Amino acid sequence: MRVLCSSVLGVEAIVVFLATSLAASNGSVSNVTLAWVAGLALMVLLVLAIGVLGRPWGIAIGWAMQVLVLATSLVVGWTMLIVGGIFVVLWYLAVHNGRRVDAMRAQASDGD
Repeated sequence: MRVLCSSVLGVEAIVVFLATSLAASNGSVSNVTLAWVAGLALMVLLVLAIGVLGRPWGIAIGWAMQVLVLATSLVVGWTMLIVGGIFVVLWYLAVHNGRRVDAMRAQASDGD
């Protein structure tokens, strides 16, 4: 599960960086400096969330990151809502399928 979830968070961090640069350059936000600070902070949080995925509460942190990415749509606009929604679906699939793969691996190793 950790590989799938970390992949989603890693790609999401890249997309947040690109969305931040787009929002700062096209006039979507009134304060460009604040947009860069918030965008880079969110990107760092996404990368740090990858490091805690092995902890029992790591998945909950990942869900919190999804909420933060969706919240950026309040500032950036509806396009970020669509992008954030796509990442919520990808996160759900990574968690759900990752758990299935982990269970199958555990079952296979019990048979050895």
